[in-house]
Amino acid sequence: MNKQVYTRVAALLLSIPILVFSCQSPSEEREPKRGLIAEKAMVVSARGEASRIGIEIMKKGGNAFDAMMATEMALAVTFPFAGNLGGGGFAVYRLANGEIGSIDYREKAPGAAHRDMYLDENGDVIPGLSTKGALASGVPGTIAGIFEAQSKFGKLEPKEILQPVIDLAKNGFVVSTQQAGRLQSIREVVREVNGENTFYGKEWNAGDTIKNIALAETLERIASNGRDEFYQGETAKILVDHMQKMGGIITEEDLAAYEAAWREPIVFDYKELRVISMAPPSSGGVTIGQILKMVEPYDLQAMGHNSVDYVQVLTEAMRRAYADRNYYLGDPDFVEIPIDELLDDDYLKERMGSFNPEMATLSADIAEGKVLFAESMETTHYSIMDEEGNALAVTTTLNGAYGSKVYLDELGFFMNNEMDDFSSKTGVPNMFGLIGADANSIAPGKRMLSSMTPTLVERDGKLWMILGTPGGSTIITAVAQTILNAYEFDMTMQEAVEAHRFHHQWLPDQILFEENTLDSALLKALSAKNYLINEGRTPIIGSVDAIMLLPDGKLEGGADPRRENEAAGY
Repeated sequence: MNKQVYTRVAALLLSIPILVFSCQSPSEEREPKRGLIAEKAMVVSARGEASRIGIEIMKKGGNAFDAMMATEMALAVTFPFAGNLGGGGFAVYRLANGEIGSIDYREKAPGAAHRDMYLDENGDVIPGLSTKGALASGVPGTIAGIFEAQSKFGKLEPKEILQPVIDLAKNGFVVSTQQAGRLQSIREVVREVNGENTFYGKEWNAGDTIKNIALAETLERIASNGRDEFYQGETAKILVDHMQKMGGIITEEDLAAYEAAWREPIVFDYKELRVISMAPPSSGGVTIGQILKMVEPYDLQAMGHNSVDYVQVLTEAMRRAYADRNYYLGDPDFVEIPIDELLDDDYLKERMGSFNPEMATLSADIAEGKVLFAESMETTHYSIMDEEGNALAVTTTLNGAYGSKVYLDELGFFMNNEMDDFSSKTGVPNMFGLIGADANSIAPGKRMLSSMTPTLVERDGKLWMILGTPGGSTIITAVAQTILNAYEFDMTMQEAVEAHRFHHQWLPDQILFEENTLDSALLKALSAKNYLINEGRTPIIGSVDAIMLLPDGKLEGGADPRRENEAAGY
C-alpha cells in the first residue's frame, strides 16, 4: 500500500466511533504536527537547560558522548526529581559507522546487603525500609557511567564539558510550576529524613531561582580529579560518612569497587525495522522484543490505531511478556538468562497460541513460559544525535521521586532508593505492585532489575529513531507504542510521542489508560470480553523524549508534553 493510499485508509479508520483516543495520526485534512526540526544535531531531555547545554558542548566541537556527560549533569542540577549523581542508568549507542553497543551504570547492592535485609523476624517485608532512608540506597553508578563512555568515545576534556554545568549550579535555575508542585509534595518527608534545615526542605515556589552551591563545588572537584573523586576522593568519604550516620551500609570499599559495564545490546527485527535496545539487568530490550515480535503477525494498520482489536492484541502480548520478565530476568553477572529462547519466533508464537480474540486471557492462567519487577515513574530519559552521525539513547534514575529522600547537603544531591527494585521477598509486590522472583533477589554486588529501555531503531539499514522514557513499569509499553505509532501509523515523531497510551503488566490484571482518554464505546467493548479496566485516576504513561531522522537528512525532536521536556538543536 503506497503512502498516499494508506493515509486515506488511516483517516477512515480514525473516524470509526469505537476508537478510544483522539490520537495525532496524520490525515489529508491537516498538516502533520511536527516537533523541533534541526539540521545537524539535537538533544531532547526533561529540561530545556540540559538540552541547551548538551547542544552548547557539541557546538564547541564535542560529540554525542561529550554531550551525554553535560546533559546528564545538567539534569542533576535542574531536575533533582530524577536527574542525579546518586543514582544510575543505561545508555545505548550507535556510532556513525554503524557500530552499536551499550553501557550499564546501574547501581549495585552494597557488600553488606543480603537476601532478607528488608524482612522482619516473621519473614514479612518491613514497609518503607527499601524505599525511604539510607538503607534503601544502592551504590551509585552515574559518575562512573558518564566518565567511562566519554573517555572511550568523547573528544573534549571533562573539565571543559562540566564548566557550563558548574556555572548553571552556581547561577541557578528557575523553578517551574510543575516542579514547584513536586517539591512541595515531598517537602515534609525530606525534612523528616534529613532534618528541618535541609536544602530541599525549604519552601520553593514557582519563579524562585535555586542556586545549588554545594553541588557546584562537588562538580568542580569531579571536573578537576575525574571519576575517582566520586569513588575514592573527598566526595566518596563525605558520602559514606553521611550515609552511615543515617543507618546506611554503603562503605568506601563499595564505592572504590564500583565499575560500569559494557554490554552487548539486545537486537531484534520487527518487519523491516532493526531495533537495538538495552540488555539485562535492564528488562527493556528483552520485554519490548517479546511484545513487538508477538504482535508482528497481526495487521495492526487494518485494526486501526488504539481500536478495540489493537488494544486487545497489544494487551495480550504485554501480559505474556511481563510474566516472562518477572520470572526470568535479573543481573546477568549473577543469573543465567535464556535471552535467545525468550526472543525465539517459535516460542513467542506458542506464547500467543492461547490468545482468543473473543475473550480476555486471565493473568491467573498465564505463568512464565516453559523454555515479577520494580521501578517507579521517577526516571528521566534523553536522546542525542550529533552532526557526525553518532546517536545515544540514555535513561537514568533515582528510582522513586527524589530517590530515598536522603539529601547529602554537603554534596548537593539526593541518593537513590534503588534497593526496592530487587525482590525483597519472592512473590511479594513492591511499592508499584510489581512482583519479583529469585532471579532478582538481593545479593552483595548485584545489580537490581530495571525497566529502563533506551532504544535505537534502524530502518532500511539506516538510523531512524532514538527514544526512551521514564515511567517505571510503563516504560517498556510506552516505548513499544511509540515505535508502532511511527511505523505502523505513519505518525511524525511529535505525533508518535503525544498519542495516548495504555498499559498492562501481567499483575495486577488490569489495563491502565491515561486519565480522560478512555471512551465509553471502548470500555463497553473490552468489558464485554472480560477485560478488567482501571477506571480510577491513573498516572501518565511515560514521557517520551525522541528524535527521528527524516528522509531529507534533518532531525525531528519529539518532546513529550506530558512533562516539561524540551528539544534543542542546530
